[in-house]
Amino acid sequence: MRALRILLITVVVLGVLFVVVDRVAVYFAEGQAADKLKTTEGLASTPDVSIKGFPFLTQVADGTLDDVEVGIKDYDAATGTAGKTIRIDDLHADMKGVTFTGDYSSATARTATGTALISYDELLKNAKTAPTDLGLGFTGQVVGLADGGNGKIKVTLDVTVPGVNTHQRVPVLSTVTVKDNTVQVHADSLPKLAGVSLVEDRFRQASDFQQAIDQLPGGVQLDTVEAVKDGVEIAVKGSNVKLAG
Repeated sequence: MRALRILLITVVVLGVLFVVVDRVAVYFAEGQAADKLKTTEGLASTPDVSIKGFPFLTQVADGTLDDVEVGIKDYDAATGTAGKTIRIDDLHADMKGVTFTGDYSSATARTATGTALISYDELLKNAKTAPTDLGLGFTGQVVGLADGGNGKIKVTLDVTVPGVNTHQRVPVLSTVTVKDNTVQVHADSLPKLAGVSLVEDRFRQASDFQQAIDQLPGGVQLDTVEAVKDGVEIAVKGSNVKLAG
């Protein structure tokens, strides 16, 4: 009995030591991966990297991590226009099947899915243009974006009425979609202004707009988009996504 007790105690102690060593190793690996990702993407702050699954050491021995979650705050994405970026408040990605080199200088995920949030203020800042000629002496410009409910964006236009030279704030509900890495905002219906129905294509030159979002980390692509309370939430996806290297 005494020998069995000693054996059980030894097994428990070894098990505890293995867990401790495994958690220390994963903590070190997460730090290394985060530093490499920060350098590779030129980030202002260190991202959050969380390696899932247990035990970690057996995954290392196999050369592939099952699941790695990455979180990046305040990421400036390219827009396709030189010198112009758009701020993503919160980018989160879940990487599956991550292969890596021994020093974590290179890491590639087989697949990746995630979300990115762009505030309405940021989207508006990038969408602003000069007042647009709506015809019949009217001009219009987008001056506000907000949650319109039911997955819609409320787009507010400042419209100049001819003759009296006054301004009207005109809200329209718009649908937001993604096409070719571009967020597109399209008015569902067009209002009458001062009792006048304007030519639709002219009105849409002011009410509708699009925003390209390029060069997301690792080469992930825009998938779908939804209007939510604080902005537009974009689903992203990719394959053979490079976390580093």
